[in-house]
This record gives sequence, structure tokens and C-alpha cells, in this order.
Amino acid sequence: MTARIVVVGYGMAGARLVAELHARDGDHRVTVLGAEPHRAYNRIMLSTLLAGRIDEPDLELVEAVGPGVDVRTGAPVTAIDRTAREVRTADGARHGYDHLVLATGSRSVVPPLPGLDPLPDRVVPFRTLADCRRILAAARDARHALVLGGGLLGLEAARGLAARGVAVTVVHPVGHLMERQLDPPAGAVLVDTLAALGVRVRLGVPATGVTADADGVRLRLGDDESVAADLLVLCCGVRPDTALAAAAGLAVDRGVVVDDRMRTDDRRISAIGDCAQHDGTPTGLVAPAWAQARVVADLLTGGDPLVRYRPRPVVTRLKAAGIDLASMGDVAGVPTGTGPVEELTFTDPARGTYARLRIRDERLTGAILLGDNPTVGTVVQLFDRGAPVPTDRRALLLGRAVGAAPAEPAASPALMPDAAVVCRCNDVSKGALVACWRAGARSVTALSAATRAATGCGGCRDAVAGIAGWLAEADPPGSDPAPVDAAGDRGRGAAGTDHPHTRGTDGGGSGRERNSVTDRETVEATR
Repeated sequence: MTARIVVVGYGMAGARLVAELHARDGDHRVTVLGAEPHRAYNRIMLSTLLAGRIDEPDLELVEAVGPGVDVRTGAPVTAIDRTAREVRTADGARHGYDHLVLATGSRSVVPPLPGLDPLPDRVVPFRTLADCRRILAAARDARHALVLGGGLLGLEAARGLAARGVAVTVVHPVGHLMERQLDPPAGAVLVDTLAALGVRVRLGVPATGVTADADGVRLRLGDDESVAADLLVLCCGVRPDTALAAAAGLAVDRGVVVDDRMRTDDRRISAIGDCAQHDGTPTGLVAPAWAQARVVADLLTGGDPLVRYRPRPVVTRLKAAGIDLASMGDVAGVPTGTGPVEELTFTDPARGTYARLRIRDERLTGAILLGDNPTVGTVVQLFDRGAPVPTDRRALLLGRAVGAAPAEPAASPALMPDAAVVCRCNDVSKGALVACWRAGARSVTALSAATRAATGCGGCRDAVAGIAGWLAEADPPGSDPAPVDAAGDRGRGAAGTDHPHTRGTDGGGSGRERNSVTDRETVEATR
């Protein structure tokens, strides 16, 4: 009997689930119900669109669907009838299911300030493509914009508007920027970096109200001051969209509560992505959402009945024009774990550089690297693999040892182990890229199409291009087909060459034993 699978939500999680189901054998019919009127698009790249570096068509997610898949956009689901096993859409249509997957994502948090209910025309949250279009329309004639919120999303929005020549002021209620990823000294260096890019920052001042009219918008602050602008962008965080699940009587906390199978308390209903809460924590990141999609696809098709979702530590990477930041582990707060901790820091505000390493038992437990630091790739790999740090800490902290040449580990693709993860959004290793190159994917575009590398946040595109360039020299077309190993030599088999589109869920999100370098996930927010 053909299984009826209904997916509610056609964002990055829902679209990936459909592609994963399509890639697996199974007798199923899939109906996708998306609330937005567009095809699935890459939400991570909206700030890149805002900055004018890409166009709208570049956002579209190219996901295979094929026969047996019915995608309906502009079809918001209004109710779930668990007894009848059907969902109802706003147009009155009913869709029966044998298994329902909620991928409803999250919604922008609108702070409860006077003047924001309803939202004035000149006040826009930054979450969807429709939001981005409204911001772009308002920015055409804007001279000054305000951004409320100094987290990742707020800084991306601010940088995007500044790139269009708009003067920007970021207002953040906390004493330093990106308090979840940075310590106060790093936040201070980032403020100076932003100032050089045309972004002014007001810290430690809460907003108390908004006044807007046809001439502009004014944000009132807790210090009895106010700031006027032509546009106010709200970047005050997101909240899992649980309304549909809660109305259906499913267990809901901060998100829709799920187990290791991504199932809710109704075994016929799963939840993935931003709306899901696994082990007490919603993720809000694309890499976990895509790993969860693989788990659900394997379970629904019988590809791997024993697969379970296992969350992984996160590396945050922000690369924007003029800003290069990597943060990982327990650096923003009090050290976790037991035993003595070694702390190393370096700051050079004049050059926009800050580095901090936290080491325990000769392993990195956390790091912040802000500014141009050639060892960022090495630091990420050491953290990923839990490998011992070099004896010369200065080389790792500064990018070069005193009186020596720049640190070299992982500076060349030839020095990277095959198991090293290049694209953390899609869990693509160097070995997988090498294997696809040898199978005929002989360009960056072809490698991305074959492995999905660089199709998430795009932060690994330069790394993929570097590997492609190295392979073009080490393994040119028409050469001996002997594999290229991690040292760039021929004659030895390359490890870790499983193809991420065809391998099982061991490639991401399962509880099986895997190389430690792939047991991490990174959100690389390249905006």
C-alpha cells in the first residue's frame, strides 16, 4: 500500500526532506504544503541578497522532487485532525496522511513595545523573502536605517544595508555584541570593525517604544533619548512556530517536543528543523535541520530503521565583506568541565583582530578568531577532531610563531585529511569531493551539484574552489585514474570517499560510530 506522507512547510528543512525521500526507495506519495507563495529558497542567503551581492533567482533551492511528489505553495495549513489523520489548508482543502512531518520553521520575535502592534510600514522584521523585499524597497530612498538587535542576524542586516550606502545604527540592549558567541573584548573589536564599515552601534540601552509616520520612524531608548531614521529593521531573535502543533494537542515546550527519531508524542507525526525541540533544545540552524531530514527519510522509507538523531557541537562562522569571525565551544561564558584551563588571548583593535583560545588537557575547548587570521582553518579542524594543540601556542593564536613563517597546517588541500569536513551545512568531506572529482565532477559547479557542498550558507565556496584547483593540478583530465590521497600523491586509496547523496544517515545525524572530524556541525553564516 502506498504510504501518504504530508510535509507541512516548504522551507530549507521541508525541501531537504522531500529530496531525501526522493533519493530513497519506497512506496510513498508525498504532499508538500508551503505557506509562502514561493518555491523553497535559501533563507541563510537573504542578507547576501540584501547587500546586493546576489539576485533573487540565486536563492532558489534546487532540490529533486520527481513523480509522486505534489508541491503546493501559498497553501498555509490551518488545522490538524489527528483522529481523521488529515490536515486542512486555508482554502478548505483536506489532505489525508499516514505520516505527517511538521517543518513549520520559526517566526520573528516582535518585541512588546508601544507602537509595534500593528507594525508600521517603516518597521520590518528580517526573516522571510517578503521581509527582504520590503526592506529593499524602503532602503531605496533611505538615508539612515536602525537595526534593533546586535546578534548574528542583526549584524548581517546592518552590513547589508551599509553595503547599499545607507547609514546604519545598531541598537542592542546587552553590553556587547553577539553575546552568545563573543566575549566582551571581542565584541569591542567588532564594534570598531563595524564603525569602519559605516555601522554605528549603541550598546546596553533597551528600546522602550516606537513612533512612526509618513516621514520616518523614531526609536525611543531607555536613557530618555531617541533615534530617528527612515527605516527600522527588527532582528530580535526567532521563536519556533508551534501554533499548529499546540492546537492539535501535541506536546510543545519552546518547540515541538521530539525524541531521537524526531517523532512527537503522536507516533504518526514528526517534526524537524527550527520548529522541533530535541533533548530540550531547539536548534535554529540549517545543518541540524538537514541531518534531521535524513533521519526521518531513513525511518519512513525503512532505509535504516535503527537510525537516531544525535546533535553535535556547533562552530559559528560569520564571513561578510570586511568581517571574518569564527567562534566555537565554551568561550562566551564560564569554562565548562573539570581540570585546569589554559587561556590565551591576543588583541589588536587597530587592525580589527582578536584571538582567544581555551585549552584543557591539550585540547581546544573553545576559540574566538576575529579578523584576518590564517590559522582559522587549523583551529576549526583541531576543535572538530579533538586533536592535541601544537606545543607552540603562539603559532595557533597569531597565525605565525614569533620569528617564523606563517603556520601551515591545512593551509593546502594536500595537507587536509580526507575525513576533514569542508561543507558543514551538508557534512561533505574532502574525501567525498575527491571521489566526485574522480567520478567526473571537474569544476566547482559540478562538485556542488554532486555533493551539495557550498549550497547551504556558501561559506565553504572558497575552500571547495581551492580543492578543485588543487585537484586540477594533481589529477588533470585524462590522467591515470589512481586516487589522490591526502598528501596529494597517487597510488594509495583515498579514505572517506562516500558520496553524501547516496550514503546512509551515517553521513550526518545518526548515532553510529564515525570519524571524530565529522562529529561536529558548523553553521557558517556567510552573509
